[in-house]
Amino acid sequence: MVSRSFDGEYIARTLEKLGFVAVRGSSSRGGATALLGLRSQLEQGSAVAFTIDGPRGPKYVAKPGPVLLSQVSAVPMAAFYVALSDAWVLNTWDALMIPKPFSKALVRLSAKVQVPAAGDAQMDTQMAQFQQKLQAALERVTNFAEEHVAQVGSAGFPTIKG
Repeated sequence: MVSRSFDGEYIARTLEKLGFVAVRGSSSRGGATALLGLRSQLEQGSAVAFTIDGPRGPKYVAKPGPVLLSQVSAVPMAAFYVALSDAWVLNTWDALMIPKPFSKALVRLSAKVQVPAAGDAQMDTQMAQFQQKLQAALERVTNFAEEHVAQVGSAGFPTIKG
């Protein structure tokens, strides 16, 4: 999901050049339509991703969109984070990072979390609990990746090649 903002246009074009489908919308503009588009992508067998903190933040705070999509699609959700060893950090609300040449990156992915289908009278409470689980998962993967990105490529640090 990519914001309908001016900045989102650059992100959408980049994603499409890399072979991904950019579904446009955000929590502040076109969110319901975007969720339907993401659900359609899941039904076609594609993986989907959110910028978890939405278009306005606060930074690294999970919004309810991934939980709602997981609930209506019966597809589990997970959090991921990409840490960079050396990056330019833009003066934006989210401190957008652009990797410098030859920087190292470490991607960390959380365990999957399955959100039960709607229909339970306690669903509002459960949705908040699943959003908290997603937030906790994001914090774990963020902390691990930031703490270990400098070790990428060093002896004893597992790497995936291919």
